[in-house]
Amino acid sequence: MKSITVFFFVALLTLLLWSEPKAQDFDPFQIPEFVKVELADAAAFQQRFRNIQWTGQGFQGATAIDQIPAMELRARFQAAFGNPTKRIQDLAASPNFRMAEAIQYEYWFIINDEIPLIVLDVDGPFATGLVYAGPVTYIDYMPEIKRTLSSLLMSVQALEPYMDYFYSPERNQWYEIKYDNGDFSTKEISRPSSIRNFRTN
Repeated sequence: MKSITVFFFVALLTLLLWSEPKAQDFDPFQIPEFVKVELADAAAFQQRFRNIQWTGQGFQGATAIDQIPAMELRARFQAAFGNPTKRIQDLAASPNFRMAEAIQYEYWFIINDEIPLIVLDVDGPFATGLVYAGPVTYIDYMPEIKRTLSSLLMSVQALEPYMDYFYSPERNQWYEIKYDNGDFSTKEISRPSSIRNFRTN
């Protein structure tokens, strides 16, 4: 009877180890390497990571970028990674997209060829810091990923120009947000003509 119990225990342990998330194979001493997902590759990213359970846990540790105005962070991202994966006009192109869910931009990354990461600006130019989402299975590595991202952004020597749109549901107002010729600006505007497919609630 004991041998049968041991057999089933070993079989169960083997099954659990086989089905353990791939995070167990990740080298914690490997420096996180960020590859930005381009808009053209967004569908492939979503398909590859369609079963991911996303979480914001693990990103709470304070870094330098948490205290930087969002407008400056956007210019640092532009310098380090180029255009965002998606901006509000890209998101609004989806059927039934609600502007109450609007963000200014999203950067999608794949870390070390296997870990997905999404960084979002949900408050436009009116806040500091950003929102992060990563997979639950890699939660222990999120602090190092965030520290590395902070270091990359803070090492930028020259901010890059950009122009985004943002819609604030609280203010029921559209904005044009720019960094150009060394100046930041936030201007109230009417809804851009290029953004047609939206609902405000």
